[in-house]
Amino acid sequence: MADSRLSRRMILSTGAATLGMLAMPSVLRAQSLPDYEPDNNAGTTRRNIMGFRNHGWRDHFSNLRRGAILCDTYSRALHYWSEDESIYLAYPCSVPMTEEFTRRGLTEITLKRFEPTWIPTPNMRQRDPSLPERVEGGDPTNPLGTRALNLSWQYYRIHGIDNPAKIGRRASNGCFGMLNQHAERLYDLAVVGTQVRVI
Repeated sequence: MADSRLSRRMILSTGAATLGMLAMPSVLRAQSLPDYEPDNNAGTTRRNIMGFRNHGWRDHFSNLRRGAILCDTYSRALHYWSEDESIYLAYPCSVPMTEEFTRRGLTEITLKRFEPTWIPTPNMRQRDPSLPERVEGGDPTNPLGTRALNLSWQYYRIHGIDNPAKIGRRASNGCFGMLNQHAERLYDLAVVGTQVRVI
């Protein structure tokens, strides 16, 4: 029970700081609906920022060896537990645009990339030939943001983002995008081999 209270306290103490960071994306989203989520979906699909579903790591993982990350496509949130259970984080994220782009199950981090270069997948270029061949790391228009964690599934990543208005939306081709400051925090905590489950 003490561990549970400690986790809640940690979440509440970081909530005020996070609220300030989340206010800006909310203002941006209020101005217009981007193309990646149809207007007819806006009234029925909640763009989740603070309404995360509660998850216990034991409901999804048998252990916390090397830490664990849960990507929840339903509440559009990412959860992280450290191996020693001293750190629990919950962040809003973007999720895949459609079921076609969504892969669920257990995977793991295979590579950590600082200031990653973005290269569209062959399928992305086929769907949109106007995409650039690559965007270098450090470019503010880089769709991977400032950090990327590659998963064992080809082309799937957890990463930062170029457009905060995507957070809380179906906006990706399969990846989970986070505000850059959240991606940087996760990057510092996660290791190669951290287990990841997508639900």
